[in-house]
Amino acid sequence: MKEKFIVTASPHIKDKMDVRSMMRGVIYALIPAVAASIYFYRGKAIGIIVVSILAALATEAIFQKVRHRKVTLLDGSALVTGLLLALVLPPSLPLGIVVLGAVIAIALGKQIFGGLGYNIFNPALVGRAFLLATFPVALTTWTHPLTLDAVTTATPLGLWKFQGMTTPLLNLFLGQTSGSLGESSAVALLLGGAYLLWKRYIDWRIPLAYFVTVLIFGGVTHLLNPAKFASPLFQVLVGGFFLGALFMATDPVTTPLTKKGRWIFGFGSGILLIIIRLWGGLPEGVMYSILLMNIVVPLINRYTRTKPFGVR
Repeated sequence: MKEKFIVTASPHIKDKMDVRSMMRGVIYALIPAVAASIYFYRGKAIGIIVVSILAALATEAIFQKVRHRKVTLLDGSALVTGLLLALVLPPSLPLGIVVLGAVIAIALGKQIFGGLGYNIFNPALVGRAFLLATFPVALTTWTHPLTLDAVTTATPLGLWKFQGMTTPLLNLFLGQTSGSLGESSAVALLLGGAYLLWKRYIDWRIPLAYFVTVLIFGGVTHLLNPAKFASPLFQVLVGGFFLGALFMATDPVTTPLTKKGRWIFGFGSGILLIIIRLWGGLPEGVMYSILLMNIVVPLINRYTRTKPFGVR
């Protein structure tokens, strides 16, 4: 019998996972965090989440229509961007500002580079960075969970950095602390992250490197000056660390392609996070640590790429 050879372009090994299934998995993983935010902030959380998602979807469709591209709302990428943006916003934020943040996240964070797969920054973080620079007061006005009283600089990180007060670790783990919607409960984010790792939607190297770096670097600074620097467990549980480490830093488009590069990305993000938190002007540094590492991803890919088979 004659053997038939089929000559095609790479890739020759294909997986069942595609963009739609991966985005669907991220949405499933975010359900615990969304549920926790709605439990703590009720209607305010629902309003921000719904408005952010709708604005992101509308912006994506408009830009693709203007560019005469196929509208790809069903792949779920714009929905995930809108959802992640909502989870990094304070519950008291006016809905008009939420719409602006979603438009910036899709337009400047994604479509201006050419769409999905071409952006160099995490779109949701681009949206939040823009809002923080434009509306700093609104982005730092927080709401007490359950009581829904609006106050300023009352997050655990703000209390620690500016007043020297630490929040009990159990409260940080379970929730009941002021912050962004996605900071409501660390255990909810861990459940979602465990699902992503179990389904292999994300690579474990970046979260592990991020986590270990923050623990070690935070632990060293705490040992050197316990009165000034908080414990490493506090640094891990507080703020948006788990949301950033599990859902933002693992974005396959804006993170390194190589295994060695992912270790470097995680280590660099952890070091930048501790530097910003301890010596920066802002109490939180997850957003900037990831965005700054996004900048050097092409350089990391260049110097960590593997050699082709047979090449010295």
